[in-house]
Amino acid sequence: MKSKTSMQGRVVSNKADKTVTVNVERRFKHPLYGKVVTVSKRYLAHDEENSYQVGDLVEIAASRPISRRKRFVVSRLIEKARA
Repeated sequence: MKSKTSMQGRVVSNKADKTVTVNVERRFKHPLYGKVVTVSKRYLAHDEENSYQVGDLVEIAASRPISRRKRFVVSRLIEKARA
C-alpha cells in the first residue's frame, strides 16, 4: 500500500451503477503483542464504464467527493479476475 491517496484492493461488488466496492487489506505487526494483524476496509470507487468485475485487483485513487460515500476513482486494473 502506497498512501491514503492511492491504494490497491479487490473488487467485491459491482452491483451499483458506475460504482464498485473495493476491499483494501493492510497488514502490520501489533505494537505490543507482535502478532501480524490483517485489517480490511471497504471503499466505494467510481467506475465510469462499468468495466470492472468481482475479483479484479484494482488501484484506487482519491478524488473530489462524487457522492455521499464515494471519494475514490478506479485508476487502473492490476490483475483480471480468474474465471
